[in-house]
Amino acid sequence: MRAVCDDPVMHVPGNIPARFSQFPKSLSDRAVLTRLGPDVPALLAHPDGETPVPVVLWLHGRSVFKELDPGRYLRWIRSGIAACAIDLPGHGERTIEGWNGPEHTLDVLEQVIGEIDDVIDDLSRSEHAHLYDTSRVAIGGMSAGGMAALRRLCEPHRFACAAVEATCGDLETMYFGDSERVVRTRTDDADTDRRSSWPIVHDRERVLKLSAMEHLSGFDPIPFLAIHSEADRVVPFDAQAKFIDALRSHYERSGSDASMIEFVHWTETGAPDEHNGFGNRANDAKNAQTSFFVKHLLER
Repeated sequence: MRAVCDDPVMHVPGNIPARFSQFPKSLSDRAVLTRLGPDVPALLAHPDGETPVPVVLWLHGRSVFKELDPGRYLRWIRSGIAACAIDLPGHGERTIEGWNGPEHTLDVLEQVIGEIDDVIDDLSRSEHAHLYDTSRVAIGGMSAGGMAALRRLCEPHRFACAAVEATCGDLETMYFGDSERVVRTRTDDADTDRRSSWPIVHDRERVLKLSAMEHLSGFDPIPFLAIHSEADRVVPFDAQAKFIDALRSHYERSGSDASMIEFVHWTETGAPDEHNGFGNRANDAKNAQTSFFVKHLLER
C-alpha cells in the first residue's frame, strides 16, 4: 500500500495535504491519504493513532469526492470509530471525464462493488492494520455509494452493520417504475419544478444485476440504518420505502428481528434537491448515524 496525496509524503501534523484544506485541524491532524486494493484512493482517519478501533468503510455519492463532508468523519473519530472513505471510480483522485454524470452510474457501481473486499483486505494487511480493526467493520454510503453498499450486502460479507442515506436498493423502481421525481430545471433564468421520469435510459438487465432488491435472498440480516428525505428529487423516497418494506419482510422470513432495520426520514429538509445533505436536519442525520455506529460497533 502506498501513500498518494498532494504532498510528497503521508500527512503528519503540520504538513497538510491540499485535499485537506477544508478540514478542521482536529480532523486533518488525524487523517492520511493512501491507496488500497486495486489502486483505490482512500482517506483514513483515526481517533488517536494508537488504539485499535472499529472502522467504517464509506462510499460517497456521484459527482463528489471522499473529502466532502468532513463533519461526518470528525463525529466518528470523536466517538472512537475510524473512517476509511474511498473515491468512487471516475471521481476525486481518479477522475475520468464524464463519469460524474448519471449516464455512467452503472459503470461506477459495477466497478466499486468489485473493489470493496480488496480495499478491506488490503487495509487489514497494511501498515495501519494494528489501528483499523477490520473484525469490527461497517459499510455505508450516500446516493450511488449507498447503492453499491446495498448490492454488496447481498453477498457473503464481514460487515457488522450498515448505514446508508439518500439512496435506493430498488433500482428497477427508481429507473423504470411508476415513481416520478421532481427535477430542478432552468426556464427563463428562473428555477422551476417539473415532474419527470428518470432522464437516463439504462439497460434493464444491467440495472437488475446491480439492484439489491433482486438479490435480497443473499442479504444477511444485520443492524441497518437508512436516512432519506421524503421530498428527494434525485432518488425517490417511495422507491427506497418499497425496498425497506421488502427488506423487513426478508428479515422476518429469515427468522431475524426486523426491528434491526431503522428508517429515519423527514417530510422535507431544505437541502439542495432534498438530496445533497439534509439541510436543517443535517445535524440530526449525522448524530443518528454516529449513534448507530457506536451502538453496533463499540457497544455490542
